[in-house]
Amino acid sequence: MTFKELGLKSEVLKSIEELGFSTPTPIQEQAIPHLLGQNSDFVGLAQTGTGKTAAFGLPLINNIDEDLNYPQGLVICPTRELCLQISKDIESYSKFTKLRTVAVYGGTDIRKQITDIKRGAQIIVATPGRLMDLVKRKAINLNDIEYVILDEADEMLNMGFKEDIDTILSETPPERNVWLFSATMPKEVARISQNYQKDPLEVSIGHKNQSNENIDHIYYSVKEKDRFGAVKRLIDFNPDIYGLIFCRTRHETASVAEKLAKQGYNAEPLHGELSQAQRDRVMDRFRSKDLQILVATDVAARGLDIDDITHVINYNLPDDIENYTHRSGRTARAGKKGESLVLINTRENGKIRMIEKQMRMEFTKGTIPGPEEICAIQLNKLMEKILKTEVNEKEIESFLPQIYASFEELSKEELIKKFVSTEFNRFFDYYNKAGDLNATGRGGHDDDEGAFNKRGRGERGERGERGERGERRGGRDRDKQEEGKTRFFVNLGRRDGLNPGGLLRVICDSTSLDSSSIGRIDITPSFSFFEADDAHVDSILSKANGAEFEGQQVNIEVTKNDRGDKPRGGSGGGGFRGGSDRDGFKSSSGGGGARRGTFGGGGSRDGGSRGGSRDGESRGGAGHRKGGSAPSERRERSGSDERSSSFGSERRERPAGESSDRRDRNFGGERRERKSFGDDRPRRTGGFTDPEKRKRRD
Repeated sequence: MTFKELGLKSEVLKSIEELGFSTPTPIQEQAIPHLLGQNSDFVGLAQTGTGKTAAFGLPLINNIDEDLNYPQGLVICPTRELCLQISKDIESYSKFTKLRTVAVYGGTDIRKQITDIKRGAQIIVATPGRLMDLVKRKAINLNDIEYVILDEADEMLNMGFKEDIDTILSETPPERNVWLFSATMPKEVARISQNYQKDPLEVSIGHKNQSNENIDHIYYSVKEKDRFGAVKRLIDFNPDIYGLIFCRTRHETASVAEKLAKQGYNAEPLHGELSQAQRDRVMDRFRSKDLQILVATDVAARGLDIDDITHVINYNLPDDIENYTHRSGRTARAGKKGESLVLINTRENGKIRMIEKQMRMEFTKGTIPGPEEICAIQLNKLMEKILKTEVNEKEIESFLPQIYASFEELSKEELIKKFVSTEFNRFFDYYNKAGDLNATGRGGHDDDEGAFNKRGRGERGERGERGERGERRGGRDRDKQEEGKTRFFVNLGRRDGLNPGGLLRVICDSTSLDSSSIGRIDITPSFSFFEADDAHVDSILSKANGAEFEGQQVNIEVTKNDRGDKPRGGSGGGGFRGGSDRDGFKSSSGGGGARRGTFGGGGSRDGGSRGGSRDGESRGGAGHRKGGSAPSERRERSGSDERSSSFGSERRERPAGESSDRRDRNFGGERRERKSFGDDRPRRTGGFTDPEKRKRRD
């Protein structure tokens, strides 16, 4: 089938022909005829890179009356980056029409956007926060909107825009059409469909939540300390790589990019601390392929639409299983092939299996290439480069006598050796004594620590084989503090939205420590514990203590046992087995937790003594208040017997680093990064929006 057969008007066909498009993708082939011929709602489920923008953009342009100079079509998307991309695409599709498209998003002057709207526009492409601002300022009228498109609906809900979408849709006429496009179909997206669509046609390319079939998924098992070395080898083994490396925290992102740059790789970071100008510069370099490797956080990379990315490297697995789909979907776009490479430790096999199950795809177990393999690949690449080099005779002619004189005493073989060595010595030097980085054996309870349930949260799986103590965190005697570690108390727990990944980010971003410095993490409903290397106690107490997590102050103290000597770390915090791995995933196995009636027979579920409140506050002062002193090890043992999930809280989890401000964010708004984000969103105070505290930056 061709675009001509879909029923598009001639002006639209002329535009897409000029762009070089002739054959629609599967989602376009199924969506466009329906959206052209039917006045109805629509749900399109397809992975990133499958052509969803054209699937809704072409019929939208076709259906709108270009003689009516007011907004008729509204496209809502999660990030500024995606907003700009969609706007540019629609403008290119409507090149030979009189339609005008305006993009509205945070981080730029709202007054200019208001002016652009007043000049007249038939299509508005917007991020939720900035659109809400414009509606409240009465700068835009949604009463005449005929088509509402929700693009990347799952990402918008993951970023906390549920209330905004509800408000925006309520401002549009009841007879409007709602077209919903998403890569996955979680319950929250299904709810939007149920509440705001009437008998929508649902088109799913592949199965729901299925990964792109053009992507090869490969995982590598490495020790925690070897993650960076493994990434370096994967890059060296793929000299033509044009790739994305995903990290969990801002600090880790900056650190990995800096290490790569220092070792001669063309790499730069992309995270929420960058200004708009810095972000634009990095993205321009990456799009133009002047930058070979982009190191980014999940939130920062949302909205990236670049066709030729060859590799996605997961430095760590994401906090939410659905984020893996979005990560891997950055490659193999527009029908091309790509690879998604994942680094895991020896306890994360269960996570790989759960991703396979939920996303209906298969991983291949890979082997980190050895020095000889990498050197052979690099030598072949160098020789290929030399053979393909064109010689400009005129430019070098005057220099040839001097060149010949310099090398006249060298034989052909000697000259070749020296030339190759000049280009290649750094590889020989680096890999000369390098060993095998592939982790051997199983380091613990793979299924326990790696399981996800269907929503991407953790659930208890079958126990794996017990590995060597040195290979697994939490494999020690539960009543013993891990040698060289200090145990800390944190005043926040699951009821505050804290999960292991969130706690890890608070610590690492505040202190600039690497995640490998953090040990076991135990999360209870009302408070938490974690362990860290003894050498970092002062840094954690001085920098992380007092940090902010989703609008709440984080108080951190060193725990103490009844004897006042070195704290015991094995059974505190509810007796969870194993705790978190270094990547912030929580063990779901509740091994040996304390009974509820321990120490007085009336201990609260959350660690308080008899008569204590639900949050562990004791009326008699035996418990602790949030922000108060750390409980003793005796108090610690009376913690919750509730099981902790792999991905954390019972609440809906925000994406890595997402701000509770829920403002419009291209890079998410990892906490305390407000300067680089656009639409200011209402700040949450105790779970409710406080209009009086809302601050705007226009």
